[in-house]
Amino acid sequence: MIDLPWLTTLVVVPFVGALVVWGLGATRARTRVRGVALAFSLVEVVVLVAAITQFDTSRAQEFQLAETASWIPSIGASWALGVDGVSLLLVALAVGLVPLVIGAAWKENLTPDGGLGRTGTYLVLVLLLEAFMVTVFAARDVFLFYVVFEAMLIPVYFMIGGFGQGARRRYAAVKFLMFSLAGGLVMLAAVIALYLQGPGGDQGFLTDNLTGLALDETTGRLLFCGFFLAFAIKAPLFPVHSWLPDAAQSAPAGTSALLVGVLDKVGTFGMLTLCLPLFPEASRWAAPVVLVLAVVSILYGAIMAIGQSDIMRLVAFTSVSHFGFIVLGIFAFTSLSVTGSSLYMLNHGISTGALFLLAGFLVARHPRRSQRIADYGGMQKVAPVLAGTFLVAGLSALSLPGLSTFVSEIMVFLGTFARHEPLALVATLGVVLAALYVLLTYQKVFTGAVPEGLETLPDLGHRERWVVAPLVAGLLVLGLYPAPALDVLRDPAQQTLTAVGVEDVAVDLPAAGPDETTSDDTTATHDGSDQ
Repeated sequence: MIDLPWLTTLVVVPFVGALVVWGLGATRARTRVRGVALAFSLVEVVVLVAAITQFDTSRAQEFQLAETASWIPSIGASWALGVDGVSLLLVALAVGLVPLVIGAAWKENLTPDGGLGRTGTYLVLVLLLEAFMVTVFAARDVFLFYVVFEAMLIPVYFMIGGFGQGARRRYAAVKFLMFSLAGGLVMLAAVIALYLQGPGGDQGFLTDNLTGLALDETTGRLLFCGFFLAFAIKAPLFPVHSWLPDAAQSAPAGTSALLVGVLDKVGTFGMLTLCLPLFPEASRWAAPVVLVLAVVSILYGAIMAIGQSDIMRLVAFTSVSHFGFIVLGIFAFTSLSVTGSSLYMLNHGISTGALFLLAGFLVARHPRRSQRIADYGGMQKVAPVLAGTFLVAGLSALSLPGLSTFVSEIMVFLGTFARHEPLALVATLGVVLAALYVLLTYQKVFTGAVPEGLETLPDLGHRERWVVAPLVAGLLVLGLYPAPALDVLRDPAQQTLTAVGVEDVAVDLPAAGPDETTSDDTTATHDGSDQ
C-alpha cells in the first residue's frame, strides 16, 4: 500500500485548480480556463483511481485511507478523513460528474472585458464545490462535517443566482440559501450539544468518540431531530422540499446535475452515517414517522412531476420521489434495504445527472432557450441521438430492468417488504407514476410533429456525446453487473444495523437455493437493553 494522504490530495487538487483558473483571469490566458479546469478535474479522476487501488474491499465496513491531524484543538476539532464503501462510492460520484459538467459548459461565452469572465468564474465555483463535496463525504469529525456542510452553500448560491436564467433565479438562490441555513443552524445547536455529551478533549468531535454515548432518551431524541431536520432539508424530503424545484428551474443544467446528483446525497448520507450510529434509540423511535414521510415523498414527488410544464422542474420532482425511496430503505432497517439505498444514491446521481445535462442540451438548442415542454415536439426526427440518450436516462428514472436504478430500487422494495409490508405495497404506486411522467414527457417532447422553427436544430455534437456517454455506460454497466458496487456496500449496511440495534430480516429471493430459508418471523428490533 502506498502511504500517501490520498483524501487530502483529493481535496487539494480541485482547490488548487480553482486558484489557478482564478489567477488566469488577470492574464491574457483567460480564454484557456476551460481547458485548465478540465485538466484539473481529470487529474482528480486519476488520483481517485489510484486511491481506489489502495482500498481493501474485504474491509469495506471500516474507514480506510484514514488521516487525522489537529485542526482546532482548543475546541476539539480535527482534520479527520476516511472512507468506507458508501462514502468511497459517493466521492467517486462527485469526482466523476465534475469533468462532465465542465464539458457540458464548454460552449459558454466569456465576457469580452479583462476580467475572468462568466465561464471562468463558473468553473472556479465548480472546482471549489468539488473540493467541498469530497471533504463532506470523507469527513470523520462532526465539526468538520458541519463546516463543509455549510460551506457548500456559498458556491451553489452564486451558481444559481449568478449564472441561472429567468427572472426568479435570485429568488431561487435565496430560497435555497434560507432553507439550508435554517437547517444548518438547528444542526449546529445539535452538534454543540452532542460535543458536550461526549468525552471532550482535543479530538472531542471525532465520530468515533461520539458513537456509543450513553445519552438519556430525551437528549438523544432531540439531538436526532436536530441532525435529521438539516438532512431532510438537504435531501430533500417532504415537506421541506419546496426549494428544490425552484432551484432546478433557475440553475444552469450543470449546477442542477451537481446539486441534485451529488449535493443532495449529503442529506441521505448524513442520515445513514450520522443519525443512525450516533442516535440508535432515537432512530428506532423516529422510524415509523420517517417511513411515512418517505412514502409520502415517493407519491407526492411523482404526482407533482406528472403535472409539470417545465422540464427542469419535472426532473426535480422526480428526485423528490427518488429520495423518498432512499430514505425508505434506510429506515426500513434491513441489510437488503440499506444496501439498496446506498446503491440508490450512486445510481440516482448518474441517472439524474444524465437527465439534467441532456435537458440542458435540449434547452440550449431552442431559439428562446425555452424549458416549457409544450414548446417542443418531434425532436427524435431532428436530433435522434439526443432523443435516444434522453430515453435511456428517462427509462432509468422509472427503474427499467437492465438499468442500474432497477437493481437498487428492487432491493429497497424487497428489504422494506420483509419488515413493513403495507408501506412497501403503497410505495409501489410510485413505480406506476414514474412510468407516466417519463413516457408522457418523452411523447410530448420527442414524438409527433416538429414545431415551426425547430426543424433544423442540430443533434448532439462530439463534445456532448462524450459528456453523455460515461453516464449512459454507467447506467448499463451497473444495471447488468452491479456486483463490484454491492461488494463494498453489504458490510457497511450490516454494520449499520448492528449500530442501530436491530436484527436483520432475511429475504427469500426467487433465485435462492434449496438450503436458503426465509425468516419472516425474525424479531424486528431489540429493546435496546443490550446497547
